[in-house]
Amino acid sequence: MTVTVDELVVADPPEAWRHAGFTVDPDDVCRVGGVRVRLVGPDRGAGVLGWALRGLPRNTAPDLDGVPTTPSDADPGTPAEHPNGVTGIDHVVLLSPNLGRTVDALAAIGVAPRRERDGELGGRPIRQIFFRLGEVIVEVVGSPDDAGDGPSTLWGITYVVGDLDATAAFFGERTSAVKDAVQPGRRITTLRHRDLGMSVRTAMISARR
Repeated sequence: MTVTVDELVVADPPEAWRHAGFTVDPDDVCRVGGVRVRLVGPDRGAGVLGWALRGLPRNTAPDLDGVPTTPSDADPGTPAEHPNGVTGIDHVVLLSPNLGRTVDALAAIGVAPRRERDGELGGRPIRQIFFRLGEVIVEVVGSPDDAGDGPSTLWGITYVVGDLDATAAFFGERTSAVKDAVQPGRRITTLRHRDLGMSVRTAMISARR
């Protein structure tokens, strides 16, 4: 079976996401494309705490290179309409202290890299390795040279929007200036998520042509 993302577990209050223009159901789940974002509140911590994946092999460990991972056989969620213009999740960023170890962990569940590129983050060299889990791209980011200990972490989410200019206008001063994305022909803006009471690093990107 193909491994796909069913659910992301996020330690944010539902009210913050509603304030940010997301539609949140009464059970505190935000349906973005076919992915459910379960908002469990700040008492559990901060950021993306873990995920539920479909299509996992039997006897998969309860974490994927340190990321808490739950098997799921749920059908994809029905997409909700969001006032901020979000239509789906483009990619999630997974920070790895050891790229080789993370790639091996993904290989163990049957997920192979699609491509990779080198870049910089904060003046330091990084390597980005891209995987596809259904409709969601997982962008694994780490040092190309160093291999440390410790768990990998789900670091941020980038959403697809139908009209990036309208989304930027919706957020106003709570988002950065729109700029060209790394992906050719696309544009992106970064949300000032803390201004909205959100703990997840968040970006909005225009749809693929």
